Amino acid sequence: MPEDQPRVLTASVHDFRYFAALLRGVNFANRASVSITADGFTVTVEEARCLTATAFVFSHVFDEFVYNPDAARPSQPSQLSQNDEDDELTATAFEIPLNALMDCLNIFGTAGLASGASQKKKKAQDDGEDSDGGRARGVRSNGKGKGRADADDAGGNARLDQWFAPGKGTGMRMSYAGPGHPLTLLVAEESGGPTATCEITTWDPEPRLELAFDSDAAVLKIILKSSWLRDALSEIDPSTEKLTIIGNPPPPPGRAARSSAPPCFRLRAVGQFGSTEMDYPNDREVLETCECAHSVSFT
Repeated sequence: MPEDQPRVLTASVHDFRYFAALLRGVNFANRASVSITADGFTVTVEEARCLTATAFVFSHVFDEFVYNPDAARPSQPSQLSQNDEDDELTATAFEIPLNALMDCLNIFGTAGLASGASQKKKKAQDDGEDSDGGRARGVRSNGKGKGRADADDAGGNARLDQWFAPGKGTGMRMSYAGPGHPLTLLVAEESGGPTATCEITTWDPEPRLELAFDSDAAVLKIILKSSWLRDALSEIDPSTEKLTIIGNPPPPPGRAARSSAPPCFRLRAVGQFGSTEMDYPNDREVLETCECAHSVSFT
């Protein structure tokens, strides 16, 4: 993409692991819809017309976030955000293969690594080991290794220093020029290290499943760490035929719960070899939010 090409979106971050973690949570379907506004963008996936998941990526996640909807051609499909009727924001929408985006982010194998593991990886690269994560299918990649001292590399590193802080993990610069253009990613482990440029094909957005949800009519609201719920579900016997979610009202504020009181949140699994119950107490370290007016259960 030419440097003077106007861009609808330009965003960069010195360590994209948090960004990758957000996308990983909705990476159960390949085709994803991306909607960009001045406040950030959303990534929405759909499965079998019965399940939708949305990752909200706010602009403050990035070190640099510039949204310029006027850079798109007049034929750019747009939609009006319904979040604020008094302040309508124009959103730019397109679709991408989410698996290809995740492969690009992990091209150096650092998308989900801790900082200590990243340092070990850097040391392995300094020792001459090949640690390239390979090319993502359907994208174009261009790698630059260390040790090149020609003028082009000197100029390129000077530009990278503007976007990536050296020695702070794997950075990313993302740009999108509008309909008909790919989503471009520049991934670099450090400003003077190897870089990879990936171009991901984009498609026109298609209508998505709209699930009507009235928060005022909700009878149970639970907020807890997703990893704790995942661990509980992973321990359920695979032969389980029914899973029941049970909610009970928390004790009034300022009053301790009785020892005989039922748990605020319970999972009950019934299978061929018996039943299993897992309880979550009404503790702020366990349940960040528990709203339940009366006992309810869903199977």
